[in-house]
Amino acid sequence: MLDPIARVRRFNRAVTSEVGALDTSFLGRGRPLGAARVLNAVGHGRNDVAELRDYLALDSGLMSRLLRGLEEEGLVITRPHPDDARRRIAKLTAAGRREFDAYETLSNAQAQSMLGRSSRREELLAAMDMVAAALGRDRIGIDEVDPRSEPARYCLTEYYAELSRRFARGFDVKLSRDPDALDMLAPRGAFFIALSDGLPLGCVGLKGSGLEIAEIKRLWVAPAARGLGLGRRLMDAAETAARHLSITTLRLDTNSALGEAQQLYRKTGWTEIDRFNDDPYPDLFFEKVL
Repeated sequence: MLDPIARVRRFNRAVTSEVGALDTSFLGRGRPLGAARVLNAVGHGRNDVAELRDYLALDSGLMSRLLRGLEEEGLVITRPHPDDARRRIAKLTAAGRREFDAYETLSNAQAQSMLGRSSRREELLAAMDMVAAALGRDRIGIDEVDPRSEPARYCLTEYYAELSRRFARGFDVKLSRDPDALDMLAPRGAFFIALSDGLPLGCVGLKGSGLEIAEIKRLWVAPAARGLGLGRRLMDAAETAARHLSITTLRLDTNSALGEAQQLYRKTGWTEIDRFNDDPYPDLFFEKVL
């Protein structure tokens, strides 16, 4: 068996070499990767300097030097935050926006080139997703969103596709008790997604009716992000939202084919109860008193 540590280090060398992490002119634009990443993050709307520093995991001194260099190039301007003079915000100048666009074009071409070298594109992407999720675990956020939004619809589509693969007789959302989107919006309920650098990795819905009993619906975590505790974090977010809406009892249904879901529910205080709906797909029913 090959040494696991050696395999990790080989992977690290391959990635740093491929992306040009050590180049003094990243993607041929005349500045190293650190400065390019700051420019990229600002261009993507990360304007608060303190939050930008945390996102990039940089110390204050290096963050200041990188920003100063970009300011001297005329690519970025920094100024006090309008609501708090102790904080600073950074924005791209017109020249900075052009440089950001140039990096975007080159980075997209680089990514396309990487994918083009493998005949197993989807497997390669799945491996990349798993590595990115694992390494970025502490930066995965849980956001409340409209269940009709594009990221939410993506998660639900993936969830339905997985049920179709795993259920012995498939899954057709038209035959299930699909919750109305309005029941998963305040003040009745809520919908949450897990986001890794802007890409959705999971979801859960809180379906309310304005009464003290509500349901948990559509808990899903992307295969690449399983084992990272996201299911529990999503459930915690839904339970917290339920308490804020004065909901005292939660219910959910699931299918015995989803063993990992059952395990999560049993470990986090859910109790199995009798059937409470006529949905044809679930065969297990749970309740939790908050």
